[in-house]
Amino acid sequence: MKKICAAMAAAMLISSAAMAAEQNEEPSEVNADAIEYDMNTGIVSAEGNVLLKHGLTKATGLHAMFNVNTKEAHLIGNVIVVREDMRITCNKLASNGQGYMAADGNVIATQNLAPNEKYPDGDMRTFTSEHIDYFPDDGKHFVIPTGGLAESRVEGTFTADQMEGWLDAEHYIGRGNAHMVSTARNMEAGGDQVDYDGKDAGKAVLSGNAWAYQDNNMIRGNRLTVYLADDGNLKADSSPKFEMPEIPSAEKVFEKENSAQIEEDSADEKILIEPEEISSEKN
Repeated sequence: MKKICAAMAAAMLISSAAMAAEQNEEPSEVNADAIEYDMNTGIVSAEGNVLLKHGLTKATGLHAMFNVNTKEAHLIGNVIVVREDMRITCNKLASNGQGYMAADGNVIATQNLAPNEKYPDGDMRTFTSEHIDYFPDDGKHFVIPTGGLAESRVEGTFTADQMEGWLDAEHYIGRGNAHMVSTARNMEAGGDQVDYDGKDAGKAVLSGNAWAYQDNNMIRGNRLTVYLADDGNLKADSSPKFEMPEIPSAEKVFEKENSAQIEEDSADEKILIEPEEISSEKN
């Protein structure tokens, strides 16, 4: 392995960043107390006060390995990752350099939402678990396969055995013991699965032992659709919609029965032929 000092490694990475900019690639940079760079493999090993920059992403940790060719990165120890409005803290993090991050150990992901029409005072959303997969380029898609907690300062909390969501669309799905609490609406709901769409439809679809509770009102069913009204009121639909068939009046029933009887009598008259009529026809 060819080892070079931190200053030279940093200079080479800055040069690499300049070349990446010329090729319309995301630039990368590594800073640390000690850096080793293998020019054969393109792998940088960094120790102490590591700061890694790649495109819009900045990450810090105690130890790091970074491949300048593939942009793959691994950080260990007091890891902090910041990308746009998302901040992730964890024990270790791995990234494939292609828009995927895997965070492990005491993971806390926080999104600070700027004030907008829906949230005049903004909102802070927090996701906690032992493991979180994050795809920032896919609508800020996250996956929590081992269960966790999603919390909004404005909306409330959401828990499940398995969770995933798309932050840009405010779309979250919880599977297994799914439970949501809306403090703003004084409402709780749960089921085997909860599919929450807070941005476009403003509703939650609960399935499998589903229930919803607001104030003193409780509803249960195998499938519930809870509409989250802006005024805080809960509206629910627990059964499929159908059209009530028309019930005929007594007069129509009588007319139908009478008509059927007349037709039956008429049919009998046409079918019954007396034996005398047959003998007279032969003669």
